[in-house]
Amino acid sequence: MDTKNINTTALAYIGDAEYVMKNGAVHADRLHREAVRYVSATGQAKAIRKMFDSLDEEEQKLVKRARNHKYSSKARSASPMEYKWATACEALIGKTHLDGNIEREKQLVAQIIEIIDSEEI
Repeated sequence: MDTKNINTTALAYIGDAEYVMKNGAVHADRLHREAVRYVSATGQAKAIRKMFDSLDEEEQKLVKRARNHKYSSKARSASPMEYKWATACEALIGKTHLDGNIEREKQLVAQIIEIIDSEEI
């Protein structure tokens, strides 16, 4: 599958689902309680901005493309720029997953969680 041509919104949707599942919660109520902090646009935006310089060139290009994509939806509890960065974060996870690079996907998710855990979000 050529993920370079997939719409970044679709990549973000897949990335969001993968990110939540990689968080390890499997029961719906537990999943919701544990996921809220990690799936917040604010947390994801802070994480991807912190990680950006450590991403490889292809990953940076994807993040920029996803961040700059024009969105019709709006976040309820985040600024428009936080929402764009968070969507870029999810798109990166989605693309990495679809590319079958599971080890890199695990690294990215672990790094995001570590950053969110170390910040006051």
